[in-house]
Formats: sequence, C-alpha cells, structure tokens
Amino acid sequence: MDKFEKIKLGISIGDFNGIGIEIILKTFSDKRMLDFCTPIIFGSTKLINNYKKSMNLNVPFNGIRQIDKAVPGKVNILNIWKEDIELKLGEPTELSGKLAFESLEAATAELANETIDVLVTAPINKDNIQSENFKFPGHTEFLESKLEGESLMILMTDSIRIGLITGHIPIAKVSENITPDLIKKKVAILYKTLVEDFAISKPKIAILGLNPHCGDHGVIGNEDDDVIRPTISEIQDEGKLVYGPYAADSFFGSSNYKNFDGILAMYHDQGLAPFKTLSFGEGVNFTAGLSRLRTSPDHGTAYEIAGKGIANNNSFKEAVFTAIKVFKTREEYKSLTENILKSNQRK
Repeated sequence: MDKFEKIKLGISIGDFNGIGIEIILKTFSDKRMLDFCTPIIFGSTKLINNYKKSMNLNVPFNGIRQIDKAVPGKVNILNIWKEDIELKLGEPTELSGKLAFESLEAATAELANETIDVLVTAPINKDNIQSENFKFPGHTEFLESKLEGESLMILMTDSIRIGLITGHIPIAKVSENITPDLIKKKVAILYKTLVEDFAISKPKIAILGLNPHCGDHGVIGNEDDDVIRPTISEIQDEGKLVYGPYAADSFFGSSNYKNFDGILAMYHDQGLAPFKTLSFGEGVNFTAGLSRLRTSPDHGTAYEIAGKGIANNNSFKEAVFTAIKVFKTREEYKSLTENILKSNQRK
C-alpha cells in the first residue's frame, strides 16, 4: 500500500432491519471521516436510498459495481444485489438474514483478496443469518474459516483489552474446553497482537480464574489449581509477563485491570459483562490472530430502537478508527521487522 493512499475500509451492513445502516450513515455523515479512509459499503444503492428516506438521513454516496471504482473522498456503495428491498425496521426477517450474509461474504472475499485493507462489520442476527452457507455462532468463527490464522475475540477501548479463552460456546461446555494447550494458544495470540498491532514491546497479561474465588484451593472446583496455575507457570518460564489466575468477581471492581495491557477471560460473559458495564457503547470488538483485520461495534442489532433515529454510532465510529490505527501499526511493524531481516542478511 502506498503511504499516501487512503485505507480502503470495507463495511458489511449486518441485518438491515436493525440499526446497522443507521450507525454507518451517521458515522459518515461527518465528512471529516473521509479524511481517514475510503469507505466501501457492501450492499445496494436502492437499499441505502430506502433507508435514507425512511430515516431522513442526508448522506451522499457513490454507487459502484466494481471494487476498483471506489472513489476517495466519497462514501462508496458496492452493489452486490439489484432487487428493491422492503424495509421492516425492528423486525428480523429471513431476507434481512440472507442479505446480511451476502454482504458479509462479499466483503470477506475482498478482504482475503486484499482489495480492501480492513473490514468493519455492522451487527448481525445470529439466528436469521443461519443457512447452508453460514453455520457459525458469529462473525469471528466465520472469518476464521475464510482467513489465515486462529482467531481471538478481543473487546477493547483505549484503556482495556479483554480476550476470551473460549468464545461462543454453551456455559456447560466451558470447563471441558479449558485445557493447557488452549490457554497457551490464546496467550500466544494475545501476546502477538499486543506487540504487532498495538506496539507494546513487553505486554503484561492477566488471566482470570474459572471458578468463584479461583476455586478456593479445591473447595469450589479444581480447574484453577490443576490446569490454569501450572499453565501460567509454564508460560512465565518462556519469559512472558503473564499473571494469575485472578478472581473475576473482584478483578474489575478493584481496578486491577488497569495494571495490564491485556486480559484473558475464561468464557464469554466473564469478560463481556464487566467490559460492557465499564464501556458499553464506546467499545470495539476486534478479531485478533487472523491474517487480515476486522472490527465491529460492541453491541447488537438493537431492533427495539431501529427506525427511531436514536441509535448511538459512537461504538461504530470507534470501530472504524480502531481498524485504521491497527492497520497502520501492523504495517509499520512489518516494515520495521522486514528491514531488520534485510540488514541481517547483508551482514
């Protein structure tokens, strides 16, 4: 990528009967956003026009049929279907799920082909998007199936980054999935992304315990003593600054989280409940560990407010900025390490 070229930012629309298109349009109604990237929305001009009219949003855009026709300084819409779509705002439908997938599939293909630099995904409905082509519990798992690498879901703001050891799995299956290999794998991904994507040279990582009070020495479960502690000790022997396990009930309330560059929670709600309490509507979902970059807002489709014009776009805007910043940091890291390798080869 030329250093003077703007980042090509792909956007999948999510469920169009939710608030996805509203927060996208609100974000790019601020023309200053176009100074940072060239946005390309994967959808259709007809759909966006219908949405603009129903919401009384005046955001000019440039309709295109090929990705290389995107114009810097404009909001571009890549037309991937032609039919006229009826909006049923606030109501998940079979069609809104189908087109959410088509938008995501097309955007992911361009991301994999490097014709866009980063992807920001608007919220999907994990139920109505299911089909023969999409049998995943969420965006993260779908992207992992299409891109190189192994994923780690990270919820983040400027002051906190929480990764998940286990993701979208039933709570009844969490314990059996917590293994030394999985913990080591997720620590490695988090460590790598903190170094390469966030420019933290010696990241300090906290790991939460699985059971209440980390098991109270076996009184409330043995996983913390038998699996988690020994694994942390082995990782520390590699020279990584990894600490824990910490009792999850007091870790956030005591502000201990502020002492770490990254945190790993054992399961979905253990990490997301405190994160959203601390920063709901301002946070970003970042998919780490993959060959290409994706972010999203930290909320869902919010059908209950769809069409009312009151959706807050702060989280989506932060997702855009995060994607841009992380892309630039990763590119800089690649450049620096490539120069070191070339220098060493000349010697």
